[in-house]
Amino acid sequence: MKKLFLIIGAPGSGKTTDAELIAAQHEDITHYSTGDMLRAEVASGSERGELIDSFVSKGNLVPIEIIIETIVMAIKNAPTDVVVIDGYPRSVEQMMELDRYLVDEDEVELVNVIEVEVSQEVACERVLGRARGADDNVEVFNNRMKVYTEPLEEIQIFYKAKDVLKKINGERTIEEIVEEMDAFIQSRI
Repeated sequence: MKKLFLIIGAPGSGKTTDAELIAAQHEDITHYSTGDMLRAEVASGSERGELIDSFVSKGNLVPIEIIIETIVMAIKNAPTDVVVIDGYPRSVEQMMELDRYLVDEDEVELVNVIEVEVSQEVACERVLGRARGADDNVEVFNNRMKVYTEPLEEIQIFYKAKDVLKKINGERTIEEIVEEMDAFIQSRI
């Protein structure tokens, strides 16, 4: 059975970097970033990539069907039994859709949802400091932050009720955050 860990956090919270570093330390952990999966599809120039880009370039959410399809295929095709996905869920609809999928799924177990907590100020400094592409400007950042924070409380309540929510302070050094997150994941597998 695949053990699934989801890592959520504001844009610039470091969730992708944290997950990458943990996966690099363990041969039995596969990491996927929904952002990277979507960017790779956009870069491929496919029809689906163009569709994804029409949403991402404005800082909006990609339709649920495309995300779920991408995530489900990634989990099932993962070369390891432990899968860490960052950047998902980003909406109550995405959360509910994944939950509905997992109820009938014997091959995948959601072990934990890890929230990397950072202030809006820290998140903004980090995103504008890295300026990776067209989606890294103040206006788009503010929209992405709003898209992240609006459903956050409902997502937290849902996963807390399932007793799978773990919060980690994301305003420390990368080493400290990764060490805590890694130890937590190891304790759950």
